[in-house]
Amino acid sequence: MSRQITLRDAINEAMVEEMRLDDSIFIMGEEVAEYNGAYKVSKGMLDEFGPNRVIDTPIAELGFAGIGVGAAMNGLRPIIEFMTWNFAVLAFDQIVNNAAKTLSQSSGDFSCPIVFRGPSGSAGQLAQQHSQTFESWLANCPGLKVISCIDPADTKGLMKAAIRDNDPVCFMESESYYGFKGEVPEGEYLVPIGKAAIRREGTDVTIVSFNKMMEVVKAAAIELEKEGISAEVIDLRTIRPMDYETIIKSVRKTNRIVVVDESWPFAGISSEVTYAVQKHAFDYLDAPVTRVNSADTSLPYAAVFVEEFLPNPAKVIAAVKAVMYR
Repeated sequence: MSRQITLRDAINEAMVEEMRLDDSIFIMGEEVAEYNGAYKVSKGMLDEFGPNRVIDTPIAELGFAGIGVGAAMNGLRPIIEFMTWNFAVLAFDQIVNNAAKTLSQSSGDFSCPIVFRGPSGSAGQLAQQHSQTFESWLANCPGLKVISCIDPADTKGLMKAAIRDNDPVCFMESESYYGFKGEVPEGEYLVPIGKAAIRREGTDVTIVSFNKMMEVVKAAAIELEKEGISAEVIDLRTIRPMDYETIIKSVRKTNRIVVVDESWPFAGISSEVTYAVQKHAFDYLDAPVTRVNSADTSLPYAAVFVEEFLPNPAKVIAAVKAVMYR
């Protein structure tokens, strides 16, 4: 059976269920305990598991990320919450230079089963230092797995899979979608890491995206259908390892592709998808690969600039019509 719950509750359920199964799992981060989490994702966890497993930290991302990496190397399975991935830049030394390289540097003697999680991307008028996406930064580093999803059911299943994984996983959420509701199965529910989801079948064009841009893409696909354009919509869900097979199979059917990515256009996930398509499906393309990205600038504060900066359904529709030559 399934029921409608929010994204925050889906993440909470995943963590709570796994912590009940495995005493080696703990969560640590700013405000995760007494305050129930900055976004209430860890609500009720302190009451159930106590202060030894639900741990409030100082505002010191590098420090508590490092504690988590050390704990993971010594047999525990930490979940490290960042209030935002923008602040996690301070912890990239631990994530990139330690967590990602532990298995390789130890010749397989030490694994690092740790989940780093928190919101990525924009969330309205939060200005330049709170509105950045980091999927491409993290996915560029061998040794890290990167998940970016807002569908509540898939997020729960992927979070449980991430906690059980023996490699470090970076889990990218969305501040503006923590209240987003969806059907989530009850009981044991896992989603495999590294597999994309086809959210909508189509024949005329493939649209690939992830995280909250999926809602932009879905809205565009509905409008396109009214104009007789059938869009196949693919949700990457996992950024690394990426499910190239699903993307290429779709492009070989539709012969056109638009990639929608909230991050900046230079060296982003959309660039990686574009390269893969031209390498594996060039002869199937009836139009050049087209991308829809955020503007190549830091995000200003003013509401009018936020709207102009981000991808939206109108921009996606225009890109689809361009590859359809309409």
